[in-house]
This record gives sequence, structure tokens and C-alpha cells, in this order.
Amino acid sequence: MILALPGFLYYLLTEKGKNRYKPLPFFGPKEVANTGHRFHGKYIPDTIYHKLDDFQLTDQNGKQVSFKNFDKKIFIASFFYTHCPTVCSTVNKNISALADVYRKNKMVNFISITVDPQRDTPPALKKYAQTMEANNKWLFLTGDTTSIYSLARKGFLVDALKADDDNFIYSDKLVLIDAEKRIRGYYSGTSTTDLTRLNDEIKVLIAEELRKVDKALY
Repeated sequence: MILALPGFLYYLLTEKGKNRYKPLPFFGPKEVANTGHRFHGKYIPDTIYHKLDDFQLTDQNGKQVSFKNFDKKIFIASFFYTHCPTVCSTVNKNISALADVYRKNKMVNFISITVDPQRDTPPALKKYAQTMEANNKWLFLTGDTTSIYSLARKGFLVDALKADDDNFIYSDKLVLIDAEKRIRGYYSGTSTTDLTRLNDEIKVLIAEELRKVDKALY
């Protein structure tokens, strides 16, 4: 059923009408490009939306991870640290359930980036991933502090910083990233309503990507 879902969504969007869903917004700063296109005879300037810069991080298996791992794919990102007392556990249990839904879908991936890289080494992350029963669709990432905090603030546009030796200030948001590395949604990792909305909007992005493929073929 999971494998059939994207095709069914595509059928609904193309055969049953293109206006059956509301396109997702783009988050972050944007600017008007020097290029444009015509729609019904009217010239419309193109918009340049905020995109993530490429990153170089390490997963729980000690492998390097960058945009190459998510080429033409959708991914959902979050921030956490392994010794977080309560919130991280709740958020990651919810991610685990959602990642399980998409375990056979090649278009969707999940990443959780530690805000405490000094303690959250790859072996520590691997042990934590096992406690979360994480499947291979879900990567736990670490790197140097400067890169991670800059990626959070300038890339994902969320908070991430060290408060003191044992506490960190970070966002509980899950961030939905499309295949072109643009931010398409923010969702509270502790909210059932937001998680349901995220699941629905992942499907919208899947349908968008399928439509791109169809246009490219013709």
C-alpha cells in the first residue's frame, strides 16, 4: 500500500483535477529573479526561494552524509541530543513511527542532527538509534559545533545553541525539505495534529515530484 500510494496520489492530481490540494508554501527569505515566465499572456517574474547550503556531517555508522545522499529526494530534519531528558524522546518516538510508515518509499528520508556533537559521537548515536528502533530511512548525524549551529540557524532557520554544560536551546520543530532543498513546512514534534499535517504534506511533495517527472518525459 505504501508503494502504491504515490501513484494513487498522482492519479488523483492529474486525472481528477489539478486543484484538489493546496500547494505548500516556501519558508525563508526570497527575492525576485531577473527571469520570468508568461501565464495566460501575463509576464510573471520568477522567485528565488531560500535553499539549504550543502553540509558535510557524519552518521551513526561513521559514514559521511551530504546532499548527495538526498539527491532528488524529500527529507524531514530535526535537532536533538541523546541525553535530553524528556522532549527529545517524545519527538524521536514520533519520528520513529512516521519513518516506519515510509520505510519502503525511496523518495522520503529522515535526519536527526545532534546539538551536542562533543558527546554524541557516531558510536553514541548508533546506540541511541538502536533504542529508537530506527530503520535505515532515518539517519542520526553529528559534526563540529560551528557547522551544526550555523546549519540550524542559517539553513533550517531554527534555534540551536549551548546554554550550559548539560543543557541546550534547540527547536522541537520537524522541518520538511523538498527535493530542491527548500523549506516547505515546520511542525511541532510533540503535536499529534502537526504530525498528521506533516504526513499529509509529505504526500503532497511526493505528488509534486511525480508531476515533475511526468513533465520531463513530455
